[in-house]
Amino acid sequence: MSLNGLMMQYFEWDLPNDGKHWQRLRDDAKHLSEKGITAVWIPPCFKGTGQEDVGYGVYDLYDLGEFDQKGTVRTKYGTKEELHEAIDALHEYGIQVYADVVLNHKAAADETENFQAFRVDENNRQKAISDEHEIEGWPHFYFPGREKKYSDFEWHWCHFSGVSRDEKTDTEGIFQIVGEGKGWADDDEVSNEFGNFDYLMFADIDYGHEEVLEETKQWIKWFINETGIDGIRLDAVKHIKRSVIDGLVDYVREEFGQDFFFVAEYWEQDTEVLEEYLEKQDFDFSMMDVRFHYALHEASIDPDNYDLTQLFDGTLHLDNAKYAVTFVDNHDSQPGQSLESFVEPWFKPLAYGIILLSSYGYPCLYYPDYYGYYAEDVDYGGSQELIDKLLYIRRQFAYGETEGYLDDPRCIGFTRSGDDEHPVGCAVVISTNDENEKEMNVGSLHAGETYVDVIGYREEEVTIEEDGSAVFAVGAGSISVWVPKEKIEK
Repeated sequence: MSLNGLMMQYFEWDLPNDGKHWQRLRDDAKHLSEKGITAVWIPPCFKGTGQEDVGYGVYDLYDLGEFDQKGTVRTKYGTKEELHEAIDALHEYGIQVYADVVLNHKAAADETENFQAFRVDENNRQKAISDEHEIEGWPHFYFPGREKKYSDFEWHWCHFSGVSRDEKTDTEGIFQIVGEGKGWADDDEVSNEFGNFDYLMFADIDYGHEEVLEETKQWIKWFINETGIDGIRLDAVKHIKRSVIDGLVDYVREEFGQDFFFVAEYWEQDTEVLEEYLEKQDFDFSMMDVRFHYALHEASIDPDNYDLTQLFDGTLHLDNAKYAVTFVDNHDSQPGQSLESFVEPWFKPLAYGIILLSSYGYPCLYYPDYYGYYAEDVDYGGSQELIDKLLYIRRQFAYGETEGYLDDPRCIGFTRSGDDEHPVGCAVVISTNDENEKEMNVGSLHAGETYVDVIGYREEEVTIEEDGSAVFAVGAGSISVWVPKEKIEK
């Protein structure tokens, strides 16, 4: 991560299935660089269950939009060639590329197979609700359209730990596969939700099988070499053996260097769980700060009762900021998704002011929060104009340590005093209720300077006292960012 590094998640669930997303990203590279984006998180770029698949219904990891499989050559986002063009354009403008990688499961198998299994309780995967019996599931993947290019590995029932359907009885459920060395991952290796959360969906990959682990290593090496990516977002790690994730991260770092970036998605509000996971992984990668997202969501839906002084309590953002990727919303939290926890539109500018202008964490800007949502059930056209102002402030003024002023349940603020290379400062105030004001200190080096609200909501000017303090105002349910007037670019 570079100085004032900023990631952008460049996709959402409801992007149109037009095959033009890689082209849009390619054409947007220069603009993103100018706005201060230093890394782009791209969606899963391999073939899924079909052309409409967002990428999380993984079929063939080796098919990046190259082969005629599942009724399409391109993915939802475009062809392999167009993917390369997008990555090359981002690199040309100094932007790193982080790929979303889904290693938990496979979907849309090519053929069924018969094997022994038993059904488990969906609310307690450790509890069998049937005897062991033969079922007909979908675990055979041989990728006929690819014809063994890049890899001749075929997946069979022995390479999975569970499936979601028995064709013999036309039954949907969770079926744990029986065989030598089979079973869910050890309880201390995965989340303990539902007794044991190894199984998530589709055909669950068994990383206890040596062939699976070796094939995964070979694929990830091929994938990084093929695409030239700079980092990986690891999807759904709470469902994958912790030791496997640890081993894969070590493997990649040995092959591609210690600067290769990893961020893990472990969807859990209890930050103690995330901190324990980080500790067991020797703090070898970053994690999505899920609890902080939920705090922003809660503040947005109940502003009259939410206590802003507790906004950072129990978050990675506060306690392990070095390893926290902070975000306002993402593809899982938007309306209509299984983890829906949408930050209300009125609060999004305030939320982005916090994550973009404080020194905590590695902030991630969500594509539709900037450009607008395609989803019909989301009435929000994005906040590009205002976020552009915040991005400008981040580039010009957001330096030095963050001093927080969390002393009012409806109005909080923080200041940045600058550093040796950037002797500037800023003061950020947000209110979820009435018009308000807050006395804060930007450092005595700014004494006598005139500060103005660069967002443009407040017309008055503020003179900094000899000790660096001043009173900074903010409108009702709003954000104001105060910076030295003479430092604003004309």
